Amino acid sequence: MKMLVYGAGVLGSLFTARLHEAGHDVSLLARGERLAALRRHGVQLAEGGSPAVRRVTVPVVEHPAGEYDLTAVFVRTHQVDAVLESLAGLEGDVLFLHNWAGGAEPLGAVIGHERVLLGFGMAGGTMDGDVVRYRATNFMTRRVAMPIGEPDGRTTPRLERIVRTFRTTGINAKAEPRMDAWLKTHAAFEVPLGQAVHTAGGPVALADDPDAVRGMLRLMRQNLAAMPTPPVPRGFAALRTLPEGLLVATLRRFLRSQTAVHSGLSDASPATAAELARLAEQIRAYTKR
Repeated sequence: MKMLVYGAGVLGSLFTARLHEAGHDVSLLARGERLAALRRHGVQLAEGGSPAVRRVTVPVVEHPAGEYDLTAVFVRTHQVDAVLESLAGLEGDVLFLHNWAGGAEPLGAVIGHERVLLGFGMAGGTMDGDVVRYRATNFMTRRVAMPIGEPDGRTTPRLERIVRTFRTTGINAKAEPRMDAWLKTHAAFEVPLGQAVHTAGGPVALADDPDAVRGMLRLMRQNLAAMPTPPVPRGFAALRTLPEGLLVATLRRFLRSQTAVHSGLSDASPATAAELARLAEQIRAYTKR
């Protein structure tokens, strides 16, 4: 299977390196300074705060070249509209692996509904210059699978093939029959979390303000209560049923953890704010139905 990874940030770079090292025919699309850095040094990877940096030389392209069996899109929510136009000129399936609560319809309207698959990249990390500092795996992160699904919930041969391909790289991928609901549930949680972290100045600063964590939790509960469908995974229902004090304490512990610090939550860039704003628009449109 010939693949293109569209987006050379943390996840796109990390997934391309893993696919390439597993022997797959994959190219990474990048532009500008990021393209130049990748051509000079390859993908540079470091686990968490480790000083050890590993370089993986991967094929990089500035423009898509030829046909691809699969294009995996790793861009921010507010960048999707611009990307769709270039994807419309390609052939092959397109797997969108990012925050997205807008459903498959607007994606398929531009590139063709039959080409769209939805998913979410579960790895986390930050960019340290040109180095991708990815979140170290632990018992909990290994148990959380990367969901991929057809918009209509079917289990198709192409979905099974894509899941197998990611698994050959060590990525714990799985077929998710309710992928659209999964993404909307995640957005209902992610928007209050991201906005609260951004306002506080980082996950640890937010953890030190229990009132702010409590306010964030209440917004999460409001979002989940307003959703016209049950949350996916069902475990998110616990945010509505468990005692507030217990949840606040749990969230504060998470915010202080290395998982949170190296997850990308610390990114206070304008791009993060723009992504959260677009995602908030999508979840508001969904919960008003």
